Amino acid sequence: MIRRKMRAVISGYYGKGNGGDEALLMSLLQMLPSEIEPIILSANPRKTYEQYGVKTCPNRSAFPILETLTNADLFIWGGGSLMQDVTSLRSPIYYAGLMALAQQKGLKTIAWAQGIGPLNNPFTRWLTRQVLLGCTAVSVRDYKSAELVSKWHINPLIAPDPVWALTAKFVPGLADLPAPRVAVNLRSHPLLTPQRLKILTQALIDFQKATNTCLLLVPFQASQDLEIARSIAKKLPGSYKIIQLENPRELKGVFKGVEMTIGMRLHSLIMAASEECKCFALSYDPKVNYLMEEIEIPGWDLGKLPSDPNVISTAWLEYFVNGEPLLKDRIQSLTDRAFMHQEILQKLILNQ
Repeated sequence: MIRRKMRAVISGYYGKGNGGDEALLMSLLQMLPSEIEPIILSANPRKTYEQYGVKTCPNRSAFPILETLTNADLFIWGGGSLMQDVTSLRSPIYYAGLMALAQQKGLKTIAWAQGIGPLNNPFTRWLTRQVLLGCTAVSVRDYKSAELVSKWHINPLIAPDPVWALTAKFVPGLADLPAPRVAVNLRSHPLLTPQRLKILTQALIDFQKATNTCLLLVPFQASQDLEIARSIAKKLPGSYKIIQLENPRELKGVFKGVEMTIGMRLHSLIMAASEECKCFALSYDPKVNYLMEEIEIPGWDLGKLPSDPNVISTAWLEYFVNGEPLLKDRIQSLTDRAFMHQEILQKLILNQ
């Protein structure tokens, strides 16, 4: 008798064109045991199906979601900062509501590779605690998340972000661009004020003049990053290319052969560091600070960015000349440990 595959409903910030979250989804699918059939809740089900070749369900349609959960065995939060209330209260309430509904229906539930917090609102803290206490397994991607959930008497698996383990794919034409190459990723955020963007743009102009580098402007989410990339590109004195890619493996492949990355987004820095690229962070969120501490990369909190472009460009130039990427052994260790997130998925099969 052939045993039916376990059906897993996977929920995350998918189908929104965010390169980091799509990379988390691809990392999860890469680690998912073959005995588990994924069904992705997506803001763009057709696009998600075309990109990954898996079953999908619209993530805001109540009846299809209820039907999907009724016919499933597992429910997985698929990585990322789903439970944080800095952006809005709607996000944690939505994701916790799905988790609670799955638990009510008797599904095994997994909080997978999560970055928990910040949770400033007492209600969202309570809500997060309640659904995590009902989970079959919990894994987190940073020590701060582990500290928080440990206070709730939850013992999570802690391992590096799964995107460390994502296999990169060669990007045609990249090697034809002038060398040396430096990648830049900026995203819209209240901390990136027009004045700070102006300062950073001038610093990039000065840095390019001093180094004669080709700047690769890499939007991770077109709706938040592309306009900024275009505004910088118009002012650059030297060679540049705006690189938009939807395939997460190719997006990670961009950082092969890049000397240095100046990045805001967490996954721009993880992808770059994992491909032996020097990284300089511009932090807008605690999760970026945690990464800076973990892998010891330089950078500034955007709220404390120097007001003098020359100070910034000089720091970049110093790091460009004298900085070192992560050692191969360190990268391999982070990659190997990232696969620990796979262990809780494999245990589901063993305990079936």
